[in-house]
Amino acid sequence: MPDAPLLYIDVDGVLNPADPYPADGFRRHELLGYEVLLSPVHGEWLRELSGAYRLCWATTWQESANEHLAPLLGLPELPVVGVNRYVRQPGDPRTRLAELFSGFKWAPILRHAAGRPFAWIDDVIPPRLVRNSTLRPDRLLIPVDPHQGLERHHVDRLLRRPPRTFRRPRH
Repeated sequence: MPDAPLLYIDVDGVLNPADPYPADGFRRHELLGYEVLLSPVHGEWLRELSGAYRLCWATTWQESANEHLAPLLGLPELPVVGVNRYVRQPGDPRTRLAELFSGFKWAPILRHAAGRPFAWIDDVIPPRLVRNSTLRPDRLLIPVDPHQGLERHHVDRLLRRPPRTFRRPRH
């Protein structure tokens, strides 16, 4: 689906909740020396979302998400946005000092999207970015509670009105 908007997905806090005892249905996995909680329903929801979006990883797991998580969630290999070891490039938006931790993915996501419509689902999105994106039809930023992770209402929101290219009316 080449014209579909992109959907950038974080892992920790979204697919792997911080709550050590999340809702039923999560399975514990030992991956790369860490205990990871994953729910098969998340895989179902992501496959459902792939009908409307082109899924991409935007996670510090980087390529390890494809190697270790995608098979457990029943997902194919997905494109990976390089968010680790970010180096500022000309044209990147400035990150406020108070947002260094929460905003480090923003410039790599914008660079990867390259003007295409996109949604971003993460547990660490600066509130300023969420507010500034509400009036942009080409962007949808969805913060997730890191203790609960991805929930059905997030999926429904993504499906209800995906981001779209903004076209100015011709005069």
